[in-house]
Amino acid sequence: MTGPPRTTTPVPRLSLRRLHYGRLALTILVGLYGLVCASNPGAYRFLDSVDLVFHEAGHMIFWVFGEFIGILGGSLMQVLVPLICTVHFFWNGLRWAATFTSFWVAQNLFNVSVYIKDARARALPLLGGEDTVHDWHWLLNKMHLLVWDQTIGNLVYALGCIALLVCIAGGVYYSLKETLTID
Repeated sequence: MTGPPRTTTPVPRLSLRRLHYGRLALTILVGLYGLVCASNPGAYRFLDSVDLVFHEAGHMIFWVFGEFIGILGGSLMQVLVPLICTVHFFWNGLRWAATFTSFWVAQNLFNVSVYIKDARARALPLLGGEDTVHDWHWLLNKMHLLVWDQTIGNLVYALGCIALLVCIAGGVYYSLKETLTID
């Protein structure tokens, strides 16, 4: 039993290629902003207030694992939150978004590097005032590494530079590679 031939109306496929140029432009802007952050990591930036919330929350969250991890938890959480966002986006196939949030990882690594390099000098103003424990002075002193504060801070800064390069290179790559279409 055969009937008349079925005709199907093709569903329009909308290509949003212009979005790629927008992604590319945003990647370039974020990359340039990242270079500004890298050139002066000690300057206050718009994300620093958000990062400070995660830093302080990290102390409370990680305090259950003891004093050392509790103090380290501030800087740890400050880097973990954007890193978790980056991994989430990458894992779920949103590669361009993952490269975009890797900028946030880089920016936090730059900030943490400044804090580490201030361990001996303790010149940075801290949230709790003069009586507040300087996290990295306490941590490095506890590990007998206080004299290495500049070297360790420079290593963390270098990791931030790598994250920034991943942001820029990955952002450009995925802006040009991914195709967004609506079926």
